[in-house]
Amino acid sequence: METGGLSAAALANGELGSQRERTLVPERLQKREHERQLEVERRKQKRQDQEVEEEKSDFFAAAFARERSAVEELLESGESVQRLEEAAARLQGLQKLINDSVLFLAAYDLRQAQEVLARLQAALAKRRQELQPKKRFAFKTRKKDAASATQVASAPDAPAAEGSLTSPPPLKEEGDFDSSWICGFSNLQSQVLEKRAEELHQQDVLLTQLRNCTIKLYGNPNTLRLTKAQGCTLLCGPVSTSVFLEDCSDCVLAVACQQLRVHTTKDTRIFLQVTSRAIMEDCTGIQFAPYTWSYPGIDKDFEGSGLDKNKNNWNDVDDFNWLARDVASPNWNVLPEEERRIQWD
Repeated sequence: METGGLSAAALANGELGSQRERTLVPERLQKREHERQLEVERRKQKRQDQEVEEEKSDFFAAAFARERSAVEELLESGESVQRLEEAAARLQGLQKLINDSVLFLAAYDLRQAQEVLARLQAALAKRRQELQPKKRFAFKTRKKDAASATQVASAPDAPAAEGSLTSPPPLKEEGDFDSSWICGFSNLQSQVLEKRAEELHQQDVLLTQLRNCTIKLYGNPNTLRLTKAQGCTLLCGPVSTSVFLEDCSDCVLAVACQQLRVHTTKDTRIFLQVTSRAIMEDCTGIQFAPYTWSYPGIDKDFEGSGLDKNKNNWNDVDDFNWLARDVASPNWNVLPEEERRIQWD
């Protein structure tokens, strides 16, 4: 009897187990089917997103090529101020096209587009310079005075009195810089240097071979280049197009621009307002923070520059020496808030 009872109990348990397995099999199949459908949807969405990105990239490439050709044609035949102004307006449109496309462009494509834009901007500045009347260089008629001023301004071991201003004559052609770079400072040490808005308006500014200087640029330049600077502080109003920083160390900058490019620079803090992504290459120890410099009339200069004060990608940086997307670049970081309190004056 006991044996029969055990057999019956085992049979009952076996039937319960079979029923449970029959119940679980459809559940597992349903779960597997659900996961399969999710994977199909995920792949479909990924394919659609890729197609959209490709369409956007194709549109950008076509639009950029069309506008580039138009600008090059205007510059080649730019024998009038009107045609150069049309080229300048189209370059502004090219810059906006790049700014609006930074989220989907590959880093290489973005870099190539920005390099083309920089070359066109330099060509425009050169053509503008060629159309300037010859009286622009009338300072040569006062050769003796100009030579005296150059000796004072360029003396590397003669520090200016505190708060003094130094305004050397326009820079001559030097090294890799063409004659369109006619506004700026060069070969100075331990100086306080300033230029006012009327001197800088839509000029291409070159600052080179400066050491332990404080430079204040009020107004709205077209481009700005700082190269071979050490231990300097540079404060600049809104720059309509690009700021280039090269071969610098231990500097502090406050700049607002459409595009920032930093090369071979180390241990430098940049307080930045930029509408596109900043680009750096062969750099170490770079720190970024939002632009905080202000002066009377800066709002008017922002309006004249065409920059959008409400759009700032100061911490969106492309490091071309660091391609890993899931790991932060060791070559730059965000400046801690407690270190951003700087008295500019």
